[in-house]
Amino acid sequence: MTDEASFETARDPQDLERLLIARQWAGDVDGMAALYELDAVLDNGEGQLMLGRSAIRALFSDFKATGEKFAAGKQSPAVISGDLALTSTRLPDGSVTAEVARRQSDGTWLWVIDRYSVT
Repeated sequence: MTDEASFETARDPQDLERLLIARQWAGDVDGMAALYELDAVLDNGEGQLMLGRSAIRALFSDFKATGEKFAAGKQSPAVISGDLALTSTRLPDGSVTAEVARRQSDGTWLWVIDRYSVT
């Protein structure tokens, strides 16, 4: 990943998933965590909640150590209401993610809630 790509921001809530996968494949844990608000919450799909960007970064760091890579899925169109958006992706294994993003004051989007699997 180039420096330019690692600093790319989500101008649309649909950009977040693409940026997350690209950064994960590049090993950019800090870039992955930067897609979340400072006080975001992530449900890792195993009953644990990661509270805050630091905890989310630690989870991604641990995941990186396994060598596994995220798989791109079929993203559903974002449902947007004002400054909030619901994003969702059906992953190749059939599970579905659900996330809530919030528009920031500069017009970019960050996730505030991320649920890895809702199935």
